[in-house]
Amino acid sequence: MWFRGYSQRKVTVYAVISVTFTLLIKMLIQCFYFKPRPFMKRRVGILIPSKMNSAFLSTHMLLTTAVSTSIFLHERVIGAVMWGVSLLTGFSRIWVGHHYPSDIIRSLFIGSLTSIIVEKVFGPLKIMNRKT
Repeated sequence: MWFRGYSQRKVTVYAVISVTFTLLIKMLIQCFYFKPRPFMKRRVGILIPSKMNSAFLSTHMLLTTAVSTSIFLHERVIGAVMWGVSLLTGFSRIWVGHHYPSDIIRSLFIGSLTSIIVEKVFGPLKIMNRKT
């Protein structure tokens, strides 16, 4: 999207800002709260090995929803496809035994909300002025 023109480049910048703030929120929450992953608490068969960190928020889901929401706010068709991929990502994180459904829902909410807030705050600032 970066190479498709000014408006697409602007969407990419908003997506990167959203991802950055979303990851900062995740790091802040992890400093104060720890929730064991499903395979740590119960005997759950996992398909893929994972770190033993907190399951409270899914990094994969945070990133995909932040990007897909940022794109959806500007490009509805591509954004809708990306939202579908985000939902598949969330389902796969539950399927492999790394997260609870509540972790995925929380991550979806925080990633989307961050993108909406970034759009409302940075949109009027015109962070990328078009050079004519």
